[in-house]
Amino acid sequence: MARYFTDEHEWIDVEGDTATVGITDYAQGQLGDIVFVELPGSGTTLSKGGDAAVVESVKAASDVYAPIDGEVTEANEALEDDPALVNTAPESDGWFFRMTIGDKSQLEGLMDEGAYKSFCDGL
Repeated sequence: MARYFTDEHEWIDVEGDTATVGITDYAQGQLGDIVFVELPGSGTTLSKGGDAAVVESVKAASDVYAPIDGEVTEANEALEDDPALVNTAPESDGWFFRMTIGDKSQLEGLMDEGAYKSFCDGL
């Protein structure tokens, strides 16, 4: 499975024609304690860079953007009952949604783990 990152601090795991999306550990650390997550419904069509979800913390509300084009196939319902999963396991159990990949070429513009770490180090 390949993992990519955006400059908006989303991660995307790619397996075949399916992608799992969430926010990075860096992002959850900046947000603080997560109290609510609004997720897209199955069948929602997403466009790269468009709004996909909303995450609210004790500090602020923030949009989560679609890293690529595609259609939502599943939302992480565990976040409805336990939004703090985004804080405790942001890059595993705290994933936001799964989607079909609309255009694999869009993955080429995303960062790998090393590039993302360098990007964060420069912030």
